[in-house]
Amino acid sequence: MSETSGTNLPPPGGPPPPPVAAGGTPYAARVDVDYVDDRNRVTVAFRIILIIPIAIILNLLVGNIGTWVQTSGGSWVYISASIGGALFAATLLMLLFRQRYPRWWFDFLLELSRFAFRVGAYLVLLTDKYPSTVDAQDVELELDYPDAERDISRWMPLVKWFILIPHYIVLFFLAIGAYFVVIFSWFAILFTGRIPRGAFDYILGVGRWGLRVHAYGFLLITDEYPPFSLR
Repeated sequence: MSETSGTNLPPPGGPPPPPVAAGGTPYAARVDVDYVDDRNRVTVAFRIILIIPIAIILNLLVGNIGTWVQTSGGSWVYISASIGGALFAATLLMLLFRQRYPRWWFDFLLELSRFAFRVGAYLVLLTDKYPSTVDAQDVELELDYPDAERDISRWMPLVKWFILIPHYIVLFFLAIGAYFVVIFSWFAILFTGRIPRGAFDYILGVGRWGLRVHAYGFLLITDEYPPFSLR
């Protein structure tokens, strides 16, 4: 009789274990959402309207800002900048020139990532809890704080966005699939009061994949290339 050993096996009926990095440890970016059987048909029916206030707040934090500027020639030019791009640039410069990842900066990006994922999870019907700006609710997102001098190459952040191209391509098609799965889930909840577990796992899996890509290429918290996995 053969025996299985190790602690990475999930309990019967539980979620699969998260993907691991090369050293056998869980990847530096992880997220999970509690699956709930009974869903609120009313809030699901009007989800696209209910999301607007909190989406505006999120956009103010990570969206684009711009202004009209008059040139010396008298013409007007609109200049815009991405707040998300500015956050990435600041992180890149700190790693490039100082090889430092200040804890307070990491904590800010962690809480911003948690808030953004709560908003996204509510929009794509993973949860009925209106996104909080403070409480974790039923979305558990974790990022590992890096030792910048030991774990992050000084020059790798310059090229990470480029070597992620295979992920961009795969995520493009996965996102198209998720779009139709969300529509299917919307009708399923309205008629049955629940979201099929397979649909829930797929939508969440795409979110996990995107989080790992974001953590590697833009939050720059790890040099471990993200796995191609929905887990």
